[in-house]
Amino acid sequence: MKSIILASTSPYRQQLLKKLGLPFLAVAPNVDESAVLNESAEALVTRLAHAKAHAISKQYQQHLIIGSDQVCVIEGQIMGKPLNYDKAFQQLKKASGHKVTFYTGLCLLDSSTGSYQVQCELFNVYFRSLSDKEIESYLRKEEPYQCAGSFKSEGLGIVLFDRLEGRDPNTLIGLPLILLLEMLRHHGYSPLND
Repeated sequence: MKSIILASTSPYRQQLLKKLGLPFLAVAPNVDESAVLNESAEALVTRLAHAKAHAISKQYQQHLIIGSDQVCVIEGQIMGKPLNYDKAFQQLKKASGHKVTFYTGLCLLDSSTGSYQVQCELFNVYFRSLSDKEIESYLRKEEPYQCAGSFKSEGLGIVLFDRLEGRDPNTLIGLPLILLLEMLRHHGYSPLND
């Protein structure tokens, strides 16, 4: 069996992948994550997921490499990581009372052959109507500045939501495990195989 590489240093993605019990190495892909002019959310995340996996394929030539990227879309506008309080406040204010769709691109690349599978998984979050005070309090407590959408669903972010809708709740955190397992099975991998 080929070794698995996660083309990400995200602690959230690493935590999710550890749930599967498969050994892996996490490596920073160092990819420019800028959007191309008029690029759709789906095109952006699938392109970046593939680019991240491809970026380390020369260094790891006999491996299965996982690349993933995520953005959220609020009222037709792509939102990335806020990186600071002001942008996070603006994102949550815009999300308040609305549906936010998360697009997560996932790529599994076999670096020995160059073949790959890439798909986009969607997940919808319906936000409650939030007061400025609730937003301020949440941001002060959780500081989700490295998270698309300005919240951590695995933490206190759950208090912001009215309901969630999607196939795999792990998608919201940044790594759709159900889809990843489907891809891995094509290579003979399963956490249930001894």
